[in-house]
Amino acid sequence: MSEKVYRFNTPQRLFVGYTLAVLVDLTVLNFYDEYWEFVNIESFTVSFAAALLLQLLLKLSLAAEHKLANYFKQKPGTAARFYRGISTYIILVGSKFVMLEAINILFGDKVQFTGPLHGVVAFFAVVFTILISEIVVSKIYFALDNGKE
Repeated sequence: MSEKVYRFNTPQRLFVGYTLAVLVDLTVLNFYDEYWEFVNIESFTVSFAAALLLQLLLKLSLAAEHKLANYFKQKPGTAARFYRGISTYIILVGSKFVMLEAINILFGDKVQFTGPLHGVVAFFAVVFTILISEIVVSKIYFALDNGKE
């Protein structure tokens, strides 16, 4: 008896990938809310909406960074490499402040990051934990590939 082979098309893979990423974000947000006094989220529903927003903004900032990096990769010389590095840094760090402000505007007091530097440290801790968690989950996912097609 042969084993059934499941194939996924691109929209299915994207759906599963983004769903998993949002669930990772949601889990990280709620762990921080539960165990660290510098992160306070009013409800699960609010944390779910915040996870969706963070995922959208993370993907947009990474897309912008890749687009600008590819632009500078096409240019010759040291100056282009320098500008690529600077623009990458500005986008990747600056986008976190945009995310923080977007959360502040959309959720107000329902989502609070407090503590050192008016909550910036707490927010960066959450975002970096989300990014690291997504990488770990992705590595586990690809490690489970048995190579059969």
